[in-house]
Amino acid sequence: MKEILFSLVFFSSLWGITGSELLSKIDKLYEIRTDITARIKLTQQKGESIKVIEAIYYRRDADDSFLIIMTAPDIEKGNGYLKVGENFWMYKRNTRTFQHINRDESLSGSDARSGDLEKRKMSELYTVALDDKNREKITEEKLGNIPVYRVEITAKVSDVTYPKQILWVHKENFLILKAQAFSLSGTLMQTIYYLKYTQIDGRYIPLQQIFVDEFEKGNKTILDLSGISFEKIPSHIFTKAYLENLSK
Repeated sequence: MKEILFSLVFFSSLWGITGSELLSKIDKLYEIRTDITARIKLTQQKGESIKVIEAIYYRRDADDSFLIIMTAPDIEKGNGYLKVGENFWMYKRNTRTFQHINRDESLSGSDARSGDLEKRKMSELYTVALDDKNREKITEEKLGNIPVYRVEITAKVSDVTYPKQILWVHKENFLILKAQAFSLSGTLMQTIYYLKYTQIDGRYIPLQQIFVDEFEKGNKTILDLSGISFEKIPSHIFTKAYLENLSK
């Protein structure tokens, strides 16, 4: 696996890209056509307090399912998040109960959201915003020393984590390097930095992301992925019964 570290300067030969073309290129890069298992580490900082959460992440895109099982610390161990089709549940080990949740549900109180880990095509969820002259809000600029497309997108469906985002997309390889997420009223809620990717079979998986809480200043979460496997996952993993059995 080749890790892509964004400390290099790239130059793009592509000009005049449209919004639909840009979103389609992003979708193609992030598409995973097999099952995936990985270990997740969430390092959550709230003021001076730091909390580390570890979990196992299972995802199967064939039927749009994923499962997150908390493995550490002990107080979180056995808790989980299950998505099957359009249904999201949060599972609490101590009460052995499932609660329906939305895509904007925080993962164990961190700044990462359950919707950040599911499979959803950008082009199906968002459209590129237009300015007052009916032009797409795509500009070319630099993020540090890296040439990027800055694109503003707005939701075209209601069940998204954030109705508006601004993306900074690498001009050379079309990977997202930075994203800002806004509420419906236009308040900046979160900034996400994509620091490291891995490339497997022409598809890209973010290995490290930083979620900065812009609403409650000083709070942030670092999400690290490791131990990635593409072996087929047994169907019983994506069930409520599997989560319940772990608690016995």
